[in-house]
Amino acid sequence: MTTPRLDTDFDFELRLLLDAIYHKYHYDFRNYSEASLKRRLKTALGQLHCETISGLQERVLHEPNTFAELLRFLTVQVSDLFRDPSYFRSIREKVVPLLRTYPSLKVWVAGCATGEEAYSLAILLAEEGLLERTQIYATDIHPESLRAGAEGVYDIERFVRFSENYVAAGGRFSLSNYYTARYGSALFDRALRKSILFSDHSLATDSVFAEVELVSCRNVLIYFEQDLQNHAIALLRDALRRKGFLGLGAKETLRFSEHAAEFVDFVPEDRIYQRI
Repeated sequence: MTTPRLDTDFDFELRLLLDAIYHKYHYDFRNYSEASLKRRLKTALGQLHCETISGLQERVLHEPNTFAELLRFLTVQVSDLFRDPSYFRSIREKVVPLLRTYPSLKVWVAGCATGEEAYSLAILLAEEGLLERTQIYATDIHPESLRAGAEGVYDIERFVRFSENYVAAGGRFSLSNYYTARYGSALFDRALRKSILFSDHSLATDSVFAEVELVSCRNVLIYFEQDLQNHAIALLRDALRRKGFLGLGAKETLRFSEHAAEFVDFVPEDRIYQRI
């Protein structure tokens, strides 16, 4: 008679896998939400044809291509142009008037996935006459997503929803002004692409690389445990100049962060905060 597999075995193997990934590839998932990681890894086991976490660890350690595949499951790479339109409307109507007072601007989109949010902000800033004096940094830990974002090519079928979001976010023209459609794909204009620098950066292990006026880090913190959330928020705070702005996702908040007192609610309903 075989002994039933215990949940504790999975937990132990999970910790060993995350340690192995950290020491071999320098990606740190050890303080990511355990519940989220378990869901993702169970899906990955089936897709990568592994029966156990230990078996997956063996392949990850000896097959870099397997790790690249696993990374797709461990990171969140789903986004939309102008996702949560009210957030972008608030940026346009309430944050931009203050950003106008700076001679030049730096914006950081942390956890940019395949770049949709970075392009959303680029379009918004272009319509407000600020893009020419703005550098947008778009960072993520997934190399394939960064390459896709830098190329600026998206499935044209997604632009029906993108256009609806754009209008709801206060877009002033037609979204089609900003891309060229060809063979089922849409390529964003060069002026938008050259304003965005896509780069590898981890909120878990890397440090601040620039002083910025606006950080947009949405739907990233929800996948972190509390300690890593506090670490990441401290990093975002340190990147912001005094009175700079931080935007979080609709299900995220600074309320329970140990750094909450260092910010004031600027647009509470859209999770936009200002550094004191």
